[in-house]
Amino acid sequence: MKFFRLDLLTLLISLFILNSCKNQNAIGLGVQPNQYNGSLIDTSTIVTNTVPEDSVITSGPLSKNPLAYFNDPIFGTTVSNLATDINLPNEGAFTLPTGTIYVDSARLVLYYANGFYGDQLTTNYVVNVFQLASRFNGDTSYYNTKKFSVNYSSLIGSLKFNARPTDSIKIFNIIQGAPDTLIKVAPQIRVPVSTTFINNSFFNVGSLALGSNAIFNNTLKGLYLTIDQTKTSGPGGIIMLKPTDSLAIYYRTINGATIDTAVIYLPITKMAASIQHTYSTAINTELSNTTSSRGVVYLQGLAGLRAKISFPSLLANLRNNLAKRDSDIILNRAELVIIPSPGSTIPYQPLPKITMYRLDLAHQRELLQDANAADPRSGGVSVFGGFYSSSSTPNEYHFIITGFLQDLLSGKTVDYGTYIAPVDTTNTTSVDFQATPQVGARTMAVGGNSTSPYKMKLNIIYTKIHK
Repeated sequence: MKFFRLDLLTLLISLFILNSCKNQNAIGLGVQPNQYNGSLIDTSTIVTNTVPEDSVITSGPLSKNPLAYFNDPIFGTTVSNLATDINLPNEGAFTLPTGTIYVDSARLVLYYANGFYGDQLTTNYVVNVFQLASRFNGDTSYYNTKKFSVNYSSLIGSLKFNARPTDSIKIFNIIQGAPDTLIKVAPQIRVPVSTTFINNSFFNVGSLALGSNAIFNNTLKGLYLTIDQTKTSGPGGIIMLKPTDSLAIYYRTINGATIDTAVIYLPITKMAASIQHTYSTAINTELSNTTSSRGVVYLQGLAGLRAKISFPSLLANLRNNLAKRDSDIILNRAELVIIPSPGSTIPYQPLPKITMYRLDLAHQRELLQDANAADPRSGGVSVFGGFYSSSSTPNEYHFIITGFLQDLLSGKTVDYGTYIAPVDTTNTTSVDFQATPQVGARTMAVGGNSTSPYKMKLNIIYTKIHK
């Protein structure tokens, strides 16, 4: 019976403790029972403002390059044009085939990368290709604000198409000295290019230009890709392209009675995006107000928008408690919850992932303590969070920022600026915190307006330790 009573007593105590704990994610401390008084704060004392993203280098090496014309009903218009290099085969000296050469056709082959954002159903896109007026230098760092010099007087290629970033296509594989075969290839856009341009810029350019890739780069200068806004119907979108594209030249050679077909690929190895955002009245209103907390914040990829956040009231209140000489406060868990504004996720999905970071004394970006693998309090990428949850109601982003807020509270860290911003999903091993042109999505999220039924939340579980 003694064992039975002991088990029953233990069970009752356990049920009482579990029933009184309303947040199952609370983390206990190894302190004496008479030292603590655990509490949960569900607060909205968060100051939020929309601010422009920093400029960013777009010349790589990047796994994605944005080609865009997107008329977003909330954010406004985004345009991204691409400047590229163009190289000799194998990026070395090239000798023309023997015999008489006839160019049958040429295609600028652009491979889709993951990350398309916009309208695939109704928009008919038109992409135009021009020649750069000055050389594209692959060793130069080009920023998203760069304006390239373009020879607009001569259109060398154009294509009307529907965006199909996941659909493979079939093309003829040209085999020299053998029958051509039909093959399936990865999703791509194939833009017809003028055969006159190919003859003038490649086959008839002269042996000197073909004798060195550097001389060929100087001669051809490079290509410029842009979505034609006047001929593109519908809201458009942001198309991500791989940097492994090429200019495919299909030609015939005649040597006496022998006729053969072949293909030459001029590789594209580097690109740079020139990005322009023209914002709506609503966005410009938010950008002009940085003195008061706003009820909505706007996060936008392609080096567009981010949000600055701070917690002045919360920290002041907790510090007042700390000022009492008889106690200290330890944060067991601090969770920032960000909710997309109701109705803003249709027809365009919000960002699949966002990041959170802070500025140091020199106003350089650095990881939060909870995102830094070198900090023992960090739980890693998956624990830190930032992923969009479409399964929860409402749909939310979550960040665990316990270490960051604890250091703010104790004075170990000074808030020189804390931000949430778009980030790409490609990196899964560490937390990204730099501005990026590799994500095109956007999120309209609730902010820190205390009078709104929807607001950004900070849930804190803390322990007051009596000295």
